[in-house]
Amino acid sequence: MHCPVCGHDCVTDARTIFAELPGRFAPCPDCMGLVYDKRSAPPDIDTAEPCPSCGKRFIDEVFAHIYRVMAAEGDLAGTEPLAAAGMPLVHPGFAMRSAPYLPPGSLVLLSRSAGKRAAARLVAEVPEVRGVVRTGAGAPGISDTDAEPAGHTLLAGCDVRADVFPTRVGPIVVYKQQSALHVEFPRDRDEKILSLEREIDRHRPRTFVDACSGAGTLGIAAARAGVPRVIANDAWYAAAFWTACNIAVNREFLGVGEVAMHVSYDGLRRRPVARDPVRVASAAGAQEIEVYQGDLRLLSAVLPPGIDLAALDLFEKNDGRKVEEITGAWRARVGGAIFIP
Repeated sequence: MHCPVCGHDCVTDARTIFAELPGRFAPCPDCMGLVYDKRSAPPDIDTAEPCPSCGKRFIDEVFAHIYRVMAAEGDLAGTEPLAAAGMPLVHPGFAMRSAPYLPPGSLVLLSRSAGKRAAARLVAEVPEVRGVVRTGAGAPGISDTDAEPAGHTLLAGCDVRADVFPTRVGPIVVYKQQSALHVEFPRDRDEKILSLEREIDRHRPRTFVDACSGAGTLGIAAARAGVPRVIANDAWYAAAFWTACNIAVNREFLGVGEVAMHVSYDGLRRRPVARDPVRVASAAGAQEIEVYQGDLRLLSAVLPPGIDLAALDLFEKNDGRKVEEITGAWRARVGGAIFIP
């Protein structure tokens, strides 16, 4: 699929991702790699080259290479611990039992220290690096439609990557643009998906609404579980777009046909935060799925009657007053069962 960030075909369907998972980060018999102390600067030795047999390299060797490029460009003094280079996000991300050996193009680096010159060199010189993102003060996205959006900055390369989340009927793939969406790295047990599955068992919904969809994980998990109608919504442009994209990525395992996009990526980006809900995408077949961009407090204007179950995965769950206000308004305008994952 065409990537809106880099223009290449770096978004693949779920089956392709699943097929490569077993050996994606496993070493071949010829692979070797040193384990570095992440709390210290890397030792003054040459880092290993990628394995000549399989092209992979142990993640600590890759990070030592990254560290040295950043130090050479003045972004690090050379005395900081190895971990100061940044946070590695592998592509695709999934629950792993051991540290990975990275193939080319499998790492997005989140770093608060990287500059543009170092980022360009990292993408050009470190084969495992697909993109470099400089992190900002907060998690990307919005806490409310009236709040100022937060975001990171893509310095070089492409920051689109996928995560693979387990569900009881099979895994799902969730792509995201990492400079525009917050990190949700998969684990063996995903508590949000487990809470969704418990609520589906309790209510047997015909229609499920994921009112704060993010990149679409809960809505896609509900569709994968067989809920006949799923409606996903988010006020943030990147969340709405990647939710729609991820329905297309997983559609072989959902009961839908082609996904129709009603608003382009550029169209969404021109209006990054939406209040009045706009339909972004739709897909139909044995199931029906729709994606909206808008304020969840106004979503009732476009929802069908008889909503059985809704997830309100609010950005600021710790604000009890705000949570009560939003859930109370939802009960009054929409009805049905509500849960906060």
